[in-house]
Amino acid sequence: MSNIFFRMYLVVFALVTQCLFAQEYPGGLSDGTLKVNATEIPVKIYSTTEVVNLDSFVDRPLNNVLVILNKSNFEGNYYDSGSLILGKYKNAKYQFFDKHFKLIETAVTKENIETFKYAVKSEKLITASDKVELETPFKIWDPSNGIKLGPITLHFYSLMFIFAFGLGYIIMARIFKIDNVNIKYLEPLFTWTLIGTILGARLGHVIFYQPELFKEDFWSVFLPISTKNGLKFTGFSGLASHGATIALIFTTLYYSFKIIKKNPFWVYDRIGIVVALGGAFVRMGNFFNSEIVGKPVDPNSPFALLFPQQSSEYGITVPRYPTQLFEAFGYVCLFLLLWILYKKTDKKYQQGWLFGLFFIILWAVRFFVEFLKEPQGDEFIQIGGLNTGQVLSIPFMIAGVVIMIISKKFKITPEQNEKPD
Repeated sequence: MSNIFFRMYLVVFALVTQCLFAQEYPGGLSDGTLKVNATEIPVKIYSTTEVVNLDSFVDRPLNNVLVILNKSNFEGNYYDSGSLILGKYKNAKYQFFDKHFKLIETAVTKENIETFKYAVKSEKLITASDKVELETPFKIWDPSNGIKLGPITLHFYSLMFIFAFGLGYIIMARIFKIDNVNIKYLEPLFTWTLIGTILGARLGHVIFYQPELFKEDFWSVFLPISTKNGLKFTGFSGLASHGATIALIFTTLYYSFKIIKKNPFWVYDRIGIVVALGGAFVRMGNFFNSEIVGKPVDPNSPFALLFPQQSSEYGITVPRYPTQLFEAFGYVCLFLLLWILYKKTDKKYQQGWLFGLFFIILWAVRFFVEFLKEPQGDEFIQIGGLNTGQVLSIPFMIAGVVIMIISKKFKITPEQNEKPD
């Protein structure tokens, strides 16, 4: 078994090393083709989330340029600054289009400012009757952040968490049924898992990536608000899987000893199955939020994706690896593997074996994908060229190996597995 995993590591490592060299995009510009009727116009594509950069870009002496107007810069609340910038672009001979590349010839207002999606400067003016399309060798990921229900927006990131815990509950109920364990023990497990995941993930992010928040905006560490520049609801914008794992270990210890009264490894074996699937949903949430993006990639790569809404902390907005999807795919594969081993083998009676395997593969996926990621916040833990996420993953992988080895001491019978009844 160990030889198989070692070979898998080598294959993954070989694939990753081929992608380590990030591409260069001078001036943060990408290449595309604007098709106006039958005419193809090579254009330089620019996008940024920073208003200052967007404001200064208009002064560049460039022709045949397409600027993706990030919606965060043109919301109704920022109408004054947004309208001034659009005015500068208009004076510089840019034309404006909506998301369907329909020419916008009306003046900007508070009501229509969010419809301004593209600013194009070409040698020949485009008319309203022209058919306009943008072709790029890469895909552009620019969805809405959620589903609008009147004045309320149901964010996709929040929905992914709901799906993660909802499906996790259903799967754990199925596991308890298979193990003939009383379902009354499921409710407290769900409660402690929820507390450990949210609190641990938030504290983990702040401690490992944004420790300055303890001093600059203390209440934002524990509450979904910001007190800088006035009180504002923000939601939790930073969660770390390493912190969630540590917190889950401790909350599960309490649950194991005080509530279900089983060996903690019995609980960890089963939680690992649902956590693997939950991790995939969380990374999908990151994908919808255009966060935790990858390094710049060759625009002709099948993985190249442009994230116009990405945070400015990742640098210039150019085609990148969709590392959120890479991780999500790895976690789904891990879930399927653990579920099959749980259902089809006797490994669930060797307490700790499934959990050890979960630790090894989960953190190996995280470790290798980190090679393709941009840094998250300040990478203050770096050893031998490895970033914070990789350094923090190594102890968990080692722990997984140790747990699998010692799991031989904790074998139980099917009858023991059903207790307490």
